[in-house]
Amino acid sequence: MSKALDGHRARKRFGQNFLQDEMVIDAIVDAIAPEPGQPLLEIGPGLAALTRPVVQRSGHLHVVELDRDLANRLESSAEFAGKLTIHRADALKFNFADLATSLGTPLRVFGNLPYNISTPLIFHLLSHVNTISDMHFMLQKEVIERMAAEPGSKAFGRLTVMIQQACEVVPVLEVPPEAFDPAPKVDSAVVRLLPYAESPWPVKDRATLNHVCHMAFHQRRKTLRNNMKKLMSAEELESLGIDPAARPETLSVADFVNMANWITENNRTL
Repeated sequence: MSKALDGHRARKRFGQNFLQDEMVIDAIVDAIAPEPGQPLLEIGPGLAALTRPVVQRSGHLHVVELDRDLANRLESSAEFAGKLTIHRADALKFNFADLATSLGTPLRVFGNLPYNISTPLIFHLLSHVNTISDMHFMLQKEVIERMAAEPGSKAFGRLTVMIQQACEVVPVLEVPPEAFDPAPKVDSAVVRLLPYAESPWPVKDRATLNHVCHMAFHQRRKTLRNNMKKLMSAEELESLGIDPAARPETLSVADFVNMANWITENNRTL
């Protein structure tokens, strides 16, 4: 698939890298396993590399597309007539919960996400996670490694905690740069995110957890005693079984949730 297909050239400001490898496309669609009647939503359909085979299996698909030209092409395509509901919107501002409510069922979300907005978009989706049944995303390989990281590793951080508290993380496949046009300068991969019906680590307020993670990881080389001092004392950390001299990446997801819940229960000002 050419970057100039149908006259459309990839736009750097939208972070566009169009998937063109048919074997990779087939593997991703098999992983999504779309079926007729499911509430499927694609973020950034681009040149329809995933849109086309998913629609063939599902019969209908919602898409969120910011690029006006691409949205126009999809809307005017006879191939997709009556098969797409196009939401001309910025996915970072799109209300996924409202769509799920209007459809009466949780969404199945997927997409080849623009790498320049992938992390903030994931955080936006987490704010709607109770109305999403599963997610399949093409991302930078490094981002997926951070999502799936274990405590004690360099990759373990804020994204790890926020994702793993809410979702089971399942790496699906790795994708080389040459599978895209233009080829990105990084390796890519596909991940499956399965929101928990009940998290192993229930959090009272996800925004507080996000703030705790931000504080803890803001200066990774410093100890929790230093990073968390505006929110919790060393003695208060110890009361939760957390070593104030530890560095943030050595903690577990449960530790971060316990800190966030303690802060919520004790009405600490963020």
